[in-house]
Amino acid sequence: MIKCVILDDELLAISYLKLLCEQIENVEVVKAFNDPKIFLNEIGNLDCNLCILDIEMPGMTGLQVAELISDSKKIIFTTAYKEYAAEAFDLNVVDYVRKPIKKERLIQAFEKAKELVSAPQKKDFIEWNTNIGKTIIFTEQIAYIKTSEIDSRDKEIMLNDGTTIVLKNLSFKSLLEMLPSKDFAQVNKKEIIALSSIKVFSTNEIITSISVDGENFIKLQIGDTYKNSLLEMFGK
Repeated sequence: MIKCVILDDELLAISYLKLLCEQIENVEVVKAFNDPKIFLNEIGNLDCNLCILDIEMPGMTGLQVAELISDSKKIIFTTAYKEYAAEAFDLNVVDYVRKPIKKERLIQAFEKAKELVSAPQKKDFIEWNTNIGKTIIFTEQIAYIKTSEIDSRDKEIMLNDGTTIVLKNLSFKSLLEMLPSKDFAQVNKKEIIALSSIKVFSTNEIITSISVDGENFIKLQIGDTYKNSLLEMFGK
């Protein structure tokens, strides 16, 4: 279910948009605002997962509003002006719908929103049984992961400060599902690297920024199965 809040300085535009939304299945308009400041004061207390924001408004634009809420809410922009499209997508919004709004176009935007709202959000930490008991590990602290040489069912995590923690009885498949995909990549059958730890990337090898004995850096061989996905991550 999409629970949306509308922000537009024109009351007629709000009425028309509400009318369209009421004709679309699994969409509920929780509330509508014509003042950005009132909207910002109340949005944190409303049960909604999507905001439909007009861009051109007096006092405060929809772009400025989006910058303040985009971390917590999905956003669809509406505007009569095409020149804002690039700025809108820089904010990683769901969609950008030109006025006059057509029902079919709005349905397309809601379909995109449904996929994002229903997608499970990756946590910024892993909670698992380790060699030091049940442990929470923040993913931003992870530099490198490899299969344990002692027991292949276990995975060794190296943190940014050099600390090593062993995750007990966990497959790479399950582990990758826990990690934010934009920040980590599997390099071969036995190793995962945090993208922030990559120093040099070539066709067959990754040189990391992880030092060994304070002199050399860990080098990883790229498995043939993983080359294409790695190249895609780097836009090649």
